Amino acid sequence: PSADDLADEMEDVDFDEEGAEEPDAEAWETEDDEGVEDGMEAQDDSEVTFSLHSASVFCVSLDPKTNTLAVTGGEDDKAFVWHVSDGELLFECSGHKDSVTCAGFSHDSVFVATGDMSGLIKVWRVDTKEEVWSFEVGDLEWMEWHPQAHVLLAGTADGNSWMWKIPSGDCKTFQGPACPATCGRILPDGKRAVVGYEDGTMRIWDLKQGTSLHVLKGQDGHQDPLTCVASNQDGSLIMTGSVDCHAKLVNSTTGKVVCVFKMESVAPKAPAGEGEEAESNSVESLGFCNVMPLAAVGYLDGTLAIYDLSTQSLRHKCQHESGIVQLLWEESSAVVYTCSLDGAVRLWDARSGKMISEYRGHSAEILDFAVNKDASIVVTTSGDHQAKVFCVQRPDR
Repeated sequence: PSADDLADEMEDVDFDEEGAEEPDAEAWETEDDEGVEDGMEAQDDSEVTFSLHSASVFCVSLDPKTNTLAVTGGEDDKAFVWHVSDGELLFECSGHKDSVTCAGFSHDSVFVATGDMSGLIKVWRVDTKEEVWSFEVGDLEWMEWHPQAHVLLAGTADGNSWMWKIPSGDCKTFQGPACPATCGRILPDGKRAVVGYEDGTMRIWDLKQGTSLHVLKGQDGHQDPLTCVASNQDGSLIMTGSVDCHAKLVNSTTGKVVCVFKMESVAPKAPAGEGEEAESNSVESLGFCNVMPLAAVGYLDGTLAIYDLSTQSLRHKCQHESGIVQLLWEESSAVVYTCSLDGAVRLWDARSGKMISEYRGHSAEILDFAVNKDASIVVTTSGDHQAKVFCVQRPDR
């Protein structure tokens, strides 16, 4: 069956956990709503559903050149490259033996790389659909393509970061502390990378020399593992996020901490009942706005914080019902997108702090998402075994 047939079959069982905002008169009359709670109609705002995965879909990337192809990787040990327009499969990235947690296209969309948890990384040439390179490292934490070259960087659980030229496979390693390299990002100059570690330290590496330019630890580092790292458009500023709920702004040239954004904890939650864990919080995602001096930080407790970099102060707090998994800024406006554990994608105006729109269609948490260049579509992946494409064109454009 084609992806479309599968999508049609799935539609009958694709119930949204919360359903529509209010009961729909029609929902009471339709015959195929058995099992929908309270007769609510499952809301699906998506244009395309990709249903070839048979377990949670962990990651998605769009090809940078044309934004017409997506690559998704999942818990079913599979990765697929498919057309965003109709969900048709282009090819399967076969041969993984563990959950595919990292996937992405090279800067020019010539190659696509897929990496699984066990550390097997494979690279495919998109036009010929052929595997051109593979390599096995330790347990994989993250993977990223270089912004200007056919170079791949990855971080592993033993604390090393690896860099390869593709497809020749020339290799360099950057030895971190003896704990997982939990997140990493190549800076826009293409010459340096920032890597965060489980022990709360952060290093800025010189990719050519293989040396560390700056190490932030102790008071300058974080008290808990780093979860995410981002840089602004010119690479002058880095932001790091951690399980300790702090986001640190760092000058990438001097390696000095410019300021620390701390989330004042909300009123204490009701004490955890027996067998329940107290609700924890952490920074899950962060990013810089390209058109205004703003940064966004997304927290596990559902808070989206918009910080003003010029005054180093909190500008807005946008509350979500459930934890934020990831956030992304639109390339050329002050709009920030969030996806969360309640299965919705939301667009926020960072100037006003108001929600612009919300898109639903998944029946489980969203685990990753990508936005195309002109911010007209969002591609999401979810614990419901599906990837979806949403059109988010807005009337104000």
